Amino acid sequence: MLIRRWIPAVVAVMLVAACTSSRDPKPEPTELPSSGTPYPGGEWSRVDPVSAGFDAEALDQLDTDAEEQKSACVVVTRDGRLVHEAYWNGAGPTTEQPAYSATKSYTSVLVGIAADKGLLNLDDSAAKYIPEWKDTPAAKVTIRSLLSNTSGRHWDIQTDYRGMVAQAQDKTAFAIGLKQDASPGQVWAYNNSAIQTLSAILKAATGVEPAQYAKQVLFRPLRMSNTQWGSDASGHTTTFSGVSASCRDMARLGLLMMRDGRWNDKQVVSSDFVKAAVGQASSPLNAAYGLLWWVNRRGIVDGSLMATGGTLDKSRHGQLAPDVPDDAYWALGFGKQIISVVPSKGIVAVRMGAQPVDRADMTPNAFTSEVLGTLEK
Repeated sequence: MLIRRWIPAVVAVMLVAACTSSRDPKPEPTELPSSGTPYPGGEWSRVDPVSAGFDAEALDQLDTDAEEQKSACVVVTRDGRLVHEAYWNGAGPTTEQPAYSATKSYTSVLVGIAADKGLLNLDDSAAKYIPEWKDTPAAKVTIRSLLSNTSGRHWDIQTDYRGMVAQAQDKTAFAIGLKQDASPGQVWAYNNSAIQTLSAILKAATGVEPAQYAKQVLFRPLRMSNTQWGSDASGHTTTFSGVSASCRDMARLGLLMMRDGRWNDKQVVSSDFVKAAVGQASSPLNAAYGLLWWVNRRGIVDGSLMATGGTLDKSRHGQLAPDVPDDAYWALGFGKQIISVVPSKGIVAVRMGAQPVDRADMTPNAFTSEVLGTLEK
């Protein structure tokens, strides 16, 4: 069933409820003069689609396509206002859906916030926070190399998806205990286990579980009231996959990034970090990857389709989404969970739901180009 409101990587992960902690971080986001540009408060400011430059029939077609592809929700915003939303299969504006690997982009922002507060440095050795890696080949791994998927930590599909994702009770300990396959910067691999070690790094740097830190420095400032972050059986936050959120709340994360880390009068995460995360490729090994965000730069595009639900596992030269602007970027998760951000068009769009019937649909290129196609020419 469709509820429409016209408004003026390869396995699913089972996760439990978010962890709690008695200790809250103290620093608050930096206050800035008011920008005068719209941000959502408790609710999004609504605008009529036609007055916002959208074609009503094209939005109808977007809904039809999304429903056919087992979507639970689609949200389209422009310039900080909610333009269009639609829901299916029992979902609604406050329904929390699993974000799967789109969680990685939340982890990215948390690391950026911690770096801004001086709690860590992206170029720190990860061994500073993971004692088990001291005086081992892993001592060369930096936080930046973990964020860019170039850490050289061990990866194979069985170890990563079956061993860590599906079976390990303490996913952080499992990930930390894997071997170092290569020197950092030599290989690009979509490595869930390597990213899970950021859970230990963030906890060591901030003094609290990442899920608790996120509540304090990200969810509350952005008023994400329908967002939770899960933990594994050992109680450790899962930084590779674990966020559940409403479509509307997912759009808030996209808007934060599109506004260079600013939210109303506060700089939640620095513009320098945002630029590093989504403004460029983080490595020449993969032009499609920033810092736990997917980007649309041209060059070698390695493993992108495999990691986002396709089958390609070898390098190709080109662009992740050739039919959309170069400045677009995405948070992507299993089953085609997607936050699509196109700064040059003022667009943040979200799709969540089950794996589409047609795996060529709801990709970064297909979904984003269809959303942009709803704009009046």
